[in-house]
Amino acid sequence: MSRAVATLERWWFPSAPALRLAAIRVLVTGFGLFWLQLCAVSSFALLRAPVERFEPVGPMSLLSAPAPAAMIVGLWLLAVVAGVLALLGWRFRVTGPLFALSLLSVCAYRNSWGMIFHSENLLVMHALILAVLPASDAWSLDARRRRTPVPDAPSPAYGWGLMLMTVITTLTYLIAGVAKLRNAGAPWLGGDVLLAHVAWDNLRKIELGDLHSPLGALLSRFPVAFIPLAWLSMVLELGAPLALLHRRLLRLWALGMWSFHLGVALIMAIVFAYPLSGVAFAPIFAVEEPLQRLAARLRDRRPEGRLARLLPREDGA
Repeated sequence: MSRAVATLERWWFPSAPALRLAAIRVLVTGFGLFWLQLCAVSSFALLRAPVERFEPVGPMSLLSAPAPAAMIVGLWLLAVVAGVLALLGWRFRVTGPLFALSLLSVCAYRNSWGMIFHSENLLVMHALILAVLPASDAWSLDARRRRTPVPDAPSPAYGWGLMLMTVITTLTYLIAGVAKLRNAGAPWLGGDVLLAHVAWDNLRKIELGDLHSPLGALLSRFPVAFIPLAWLSMVLELGAPLALLHRRLLRLWALGMWSFHLGVALIMAIVFAYPLSGVAFAPIFAVEEPLQRLAARLRDRRPEGRLARLLPREDGA
């Protein structure tokens, strides 16, 4: 029993360097800021939406009517300001949670008007997890003003949160796979359901004059091609938790899921930006290693350059 507990403890609390968690902070927060800018116009357009369309979800469920426009704009501005400060790692214990909660509120408001967007859920969950982690112990303004040096040795204190983010990521895909089987059943594996979905989506976009995928329209002429695609999606989604058993398998799974999203973009012209950017899968990888190599190269060439000063220093701060 003790051996099993020790194995589980090593799995759930893997050691990681402080810089890896810091790099994830920059990536996730940076993408969150990008998303806030990308969806600003559509989010603010909802301020003029008919009141009867308001169906609050998440934290917006506390409201019985749409919030005043000033409050929503203020929430968005708060998310942006807190996000910039969290990205820089300035007083992250305050700005990290502030960014995560304001991002959650903005997303919830956007989803409270009759159409639920699932694409940003994983981003919000990752931001919420980061908010309670020591993600500014390296590569941050907090680290640079701290007198004690950044710890060099990898520690479980910087690894367990990354594992939690990874587990949450795999569970979201497991849920997606289960939903496919519940809604479509065994016919999904025959490829017909996927074919119908791709063909209908592209036809609708063509009729509406919207952006569609010529590749998807062409591929719809060959129904047999959708059988392996349907099986591949099921293997990747339902098998997601199994990928947690081994680090190499997990990395292969992440590459497979990224390829899946690339395929969706190519044959349906639907972009799930967070996973397609690779940031959703970044906690799986040693993202600090290429960062350290880049920083060392820039310091060798231009030690006083602006970019060299922005990247992690030799002491990790």
